[in-house]
Amino acid sequence: MLNLLGRRSAILIALAVVMAVLPLLFPSSYYFRVAALVWVSALAAIGLNILMGKAGQVSLGHAGFFGIGAYAVAIAPAHFGLHALLAVLVGALISALLAFLVGRPILRLKGHYLAIATLGLGVLVAMVITTESGWTGGPDGMPVPKLSLFGWRVSGSTTWYWITAGLLLIGTWFALNLDDTPTGRAFRALHDSEIAARTAGVHVERFKLQAFVIAAVYASIAGSALAMMNGFVNPDQAGFLHSVELVTMVVLGGLGSIVGSIVGAAVLVVLPQLLTVFQDYEHFLLGLLIIVSMIFMRDGMVPMLAKLTMRARR
Repeated sequence: MLNLLGRRSAILIALAVVMAVLPLLFPSSYYFRVAALVWVSALAAIGLNILMGKAGQVSLGHAGFFGIGAYAVAIAPAHFGLHALLAVLVGALISALLAFLVGRPILRLKGHYLAIATLGLGVLVAMVITTESGWTGGPDGMPVPKLSLFGWRVSGSTTWYWITAGLLLIGTWFALNLDDTPTGRAFRALHDSEIAARTAGVHVERFKLQAFVIAAVYASIAGSALAMMNGFVNPDQAGFLHSVELVTMVVLGGLGSIVGSIVGAAVLVVLPQLLTVFQDYEHFLLGLLIIVSMIFMRDGMVPMLAKLTMRARR
C-alpha cells in the first residue's frame, strides 16, 4: 500500500515539476499553446485509457463526447446566457447522461461489434453538430465566448497553459487513485476476463457502464477547455479522425498506463510540429514513425521503457 501511495505521489510530483519547468524553456507563446494542446489531449486520452486500458472496452467514437463538451461552452452562453463554467458542467452532465443511456445497450456487445457501435455513436453526434446549423453554426463552426472570472477575462496562451495543466493534474490524480478503489479493481478484473470477473461477483454490466461514463466526462471537460482556449469550435472536434487520434495516443503510450496517455498525447501533438520541416512528407513520416513504434514497442512506449529499465537494474 505504501509503495503504491509513493508511486502515485511520485508520478504527480514529477508531472507537476515538468509543468513548472517547461515555461522556463519556452522562447515564445507558441510553445505555451502547443503544451496546452498536449495537456488537453492527455486529459481526454486518460479518460479513454480508463475505458480501454483498465476496463478492456473499445471506443471508436470518443470524440463525440469531446465535441459535446466543446459545443456546450459555445451554445450555452450564446443561446441561454449561461456562464462558461456552468456550461462546462452542463456539457459534462449531457455527456455522462448520453454515455449512460447509450452505453447500457451497446456495452453488451463485444470486440469489433462494440467498436462499430461506438463508431456509430460518434458519427451520429458529429452529424447532429453539422446539420443543426441554427444552434451550432453548421460546418463552419461557431465562436466561443471568452471565459470570465470575477471580471477578469481569461485569455492568452500562458494563462491557458496553467489552466489546462491544472486540469490534467486533477485528472491524473483521480485516475491514479481510481486504481486502488473497488471500482478500479473491478475494472482490472473486467480487462482480464469478464467471465472470471462475473464468477467472482463483479457486476460486469454496471462497471463497464461506469468506465464508459467516466471516459465520457473526461472527454467532455477536455473538449470544453480546448474550445474556450481556441475561442472557436467546429465539427472536426467530434469527427472520426479525432477519435482515431485519441485511440492512437492511448495505444502508443501504453494501454493501462496513465503516464502512457500523457506521453502518447505529447508525441502525437508535438511530433507533427517537428515534422513540418519535411513539408510534403510530414504525414508520411508521422505514420511511418507510429508504425515502427508499434512494431518494436507493442505494449506501448511507457510499459516498454519500464521493462527495459527493470532489465538494466538486474
